Amino acid sequence: MLKGTNVPVAAQAVRVEMGWRNAPGTPDVDASALLLLGTGKVRSDADFVFYNQPVHASGAVRHEGKRAAAGATTDTLAVDLARVEPAIDRVVLAASVDSGSFGRVTGLYVRITDAANGSELARFDSADATVETAFILGELYRRQGAWKFRAVGQGYGTGLEGLATDFGISVDEPQQPAPAPQPHTPPPPRPATRVAATPPPPYPQPTLAAPMAPPVPPAPPVTQPVRLTKVTLTKEAPSVSLAKQGGTSGAMRVNLNWEVRKQFKGWGSKLGRAVAHHADLDLDLCALYELTDGRKGVVQALGNAFGALHQPPYIQLDGDDRTGANASGENLTINLDQQTRIRRVLIFVTIYEGARSFADLHATVTLQPQHGAPIDFSLDECTVPSTVCALALITNTGSDLTVQREARYLVPQRGVSPQRTIDQAYGWGMNWTPGRK
Repeated sequence: MLKGTNVPVAAQAVRVEMGWRNAPGTPDVDASALLLLGTGKVRSDADFVFYNQPVHASGAVRHEGKRAAAGATTDTLAVDLARVEPAIDRVVLAASVDSGSFGRVTGLYVRITDAANGSELARFDSADATVETAFILGELYRRQGAWKFRAVGQGYGTGLEGLATDFGISVDEPQQPAPAPQPHTPPPPRPATRVAATPPPPYPQPTLAAPMAPPVPPAPPVTQPVRLTKVTLTKEAPSVSLAKQGGTSGAMRVNLNWEVRKQFKGWGSKLGRAVAHHADLDLDLCALYELTDGRKGVVQALGNAFGALHQPPYIQLDGDDRTGANASGENLTINLDQQTRIRRVLIFVTIYEGARSFADLHATVTLQPQHGAPIDFSLDECTVPSTVCALALITNTGSDLTVQREARYLVPQRGVSPQRTIDQAYGWGMNWTPGRK
């Protein structure tokens, strides 16, 4: 599509995929959506869907997250057009970077697909970015009871914060210090103006009442301004306090997403290589836990130990994607409302089948507290024959929860399971028996 053109969207539900090519120096790109009234503004901050506020209260728009594959990354939004409230006139689809500019992002595009069958309905490639830090790539809008998509391609130099505030979002970000007061110079005197007196009318003038507009259904209130901040853990700064981020209550989702290259180098293989396609690779996101009452255990798909959110261990695995078809990767949830009952949690991942090592696998871990900034980090490249990787260690210090980036690849000894290997490395002291899915 060309900028400014539009096409009809016949599907009842669509997926909005924003993508770009991976290259050295490419800034991280984030997708977002704003649900606007006919006035061009949101009803409240709840009409903003992005990484810190991933689901609209109506269920019509959902931020599904990022996926890396074949040298490119996508960030996806799901839009159920049938559930968009009648008061909403259009859904603006935007992308932003928190460092650098879009001039360093190559291959940026937005693609609309039918959620039912995956067929492409529209695509717009943005190729003229320079110093912009936010972009409106397109919008879904109503016309005579039907939905259309318009390619927009409008850039902003003020980032996600500037874009959001333009549409009426209140943003809770650190404020810049006010400029120092300047010496006051009184304005020059204005020349006198003669004003002719006008007598009042002999009778009250009639006032025509404006027709009453139908009430606009209010959006669910957001009690605090939205927060745009993210926390990225690195080797140099590997830990963060959840209390300082305001994320010590509600549910915290842990997501593992990965990019798989076409081939994995085999370790000790006679052929020297083992080919693994994305659909063949089965990674399992797991968690070792220790509660304050001394109970210990594991949450994992193996043995159907999926855990529970509202009773011990207060950790629940979403499910087990054994086909690689889940675009959101592997996910589990931790109930932070029960943090006083949790002593420590070790998040780790194992290879169940499809590869002999994490070599050539590039993964990203994101911890999304319900009431705090998301915490993310990338794993280092694996250089050892590892089938188990410690991702993050969450520790209750008594007054706080801390998240420590581990990114530690472990190599099981012959005959030792990945679970027992991770247990021995972190001193959990559990007994293990063979299990199956």
